[in-house]
Amino acid sequence: MTATKRVALVTGSTSGIGLAIAKKFASIGYDVAVNSFESETDIAEAMAEIGANASGRVAYFRADLADPTDSFELVGSVIAKFGQLDVLVNNAGVQKVAPVEDFPPGDWDRILAISLDSAFHTIRASIPGMTERGWGRIINIASAHGLRASPFKSAYVATKHAVIGLTRTVALETAEKGVTANAICPGYVWTPLVATQVADQARAHNLSEEEVVRQVMLAPQPTRQFVQPEEIAEMAAYLCSDFARSITGSAISIDGGWTAK
Repeated sequence: MTATKRVALVTGSTSGIGLAIAKKFASIGYDVAVNSFESETDIAEAMAEIGANASGRVAYFRADLADPTDSFELVGSVIAKFGQLDVLVNNAGVQKVAPVEDFPPGDWDRILAISLDSAFHTIRASIPGMTERGWGRIINIASAHGLRASPFKSAYVATKHAVIGLTRTVALETAEKGVTANAICPGYVWTPLVATQVADQARAHNLSEEEVVRQVMLAPQPTRQFVQPEEIAEMAAYLCSDFARSITGSAISIDGGWTAK
């Protein structure tokens, strides 16, 4: 199967890491299903970016991944549009920074729903078609926080640890069916999600925003550099190549050496 015949769904793909991944897949010939909860007007600029170098089809699928029905039916909508789904990238995620005793239960529930539950629902909807065709790639965007913990991020850390466990289980269940499942674990990537964390972290640590970037965010990364979204996109594309067919059940760190310590 050539790349031009493959279809990729990237959740949360109108900004940050997801946008970079969608742009990469579009540029190498995939049909790309873009997803967010925003209106088509709000994501017009992102769609233009993705389509600028696309050699396949690009379409937008609006879904609220906090809703399990929306998550499951998103895959069906993509298959109805493109005829199949070969690559699933679960990237959508949200964040909240607060001590456990002050952590709002509603935020806990929403973070788990979007970052973990939606991955489960999209995966269970995708596997039947992938295994029937004998080829598929499931890529879950986890985090260095799936391998390490940090204070004030209870829901995020718990979710990302769980995403890696889900990934490994799916990898074992599909190991003889031509489907791989892997998690990419970035360190700090300068995205809109991280940008919103700066102010929250500043309040939690009683630091200036500049001190948060230097002393909190980049302190764990020996390179002292933010990971670029395009680095994650290149890894996602590699995992979809035939050379990566033996990579499954892995949690791949792209974290500037964070988890090497």
